[in-house]
Amino acid sequence: MESICGADCSNCGYGKNNNCKGCRITKGRPFGKQCFIAKYILTGEKENYENFKKQLIDEINELNIPGMPKIKDLNPLNGTFVNLSYPMPNGECVRLLDDNEIYLGNQVECEFNDNSIIRCFGILANMNFILIGEYGPNGDNPELIMYKKR
Repeated sequence: MESICGADCSNCGYGKNNNCKGCRITKGRPFGKQCFIAKYILTGEKENYENFKKQLIDEINELNIPGMPKIKDLNPLNGTFVNLSYPMPNGECVRLLDDNEIYLGNQVECEFNDNSIIRCFGILANMNFILIGEYGPNGDNPELIMYKKR
């Protein structure tokens, strides 16, 4: 499978199991919906996409979330892999993402970890929002740190 953004889709078990043909063949619609990254590149060139990504990284780093190291890169991620169920104040658990969307994201280890507790920050974004979550190994015990419209 060939991607438009340069992502390595060969290791994506979700795509393989769901007959994904890749975004190059589907013109940026690998899971049926238009991927905002592919659309950005197809309409504005790769350089404009890289500038957008840099601006997004700067926005995330300017949030100065305690314990979260500076983000250096964001990677295309399928919603299926990152759509955690976050507990809300009313006790309900809610998934905020779409499994069939592509997001830009990264995972970084919390700077406050000690040898007994390992927590990570999950950073996800698209053109409309930034989401920061914190969770344990394998996404256990997720906590929504921030959801911000852009």
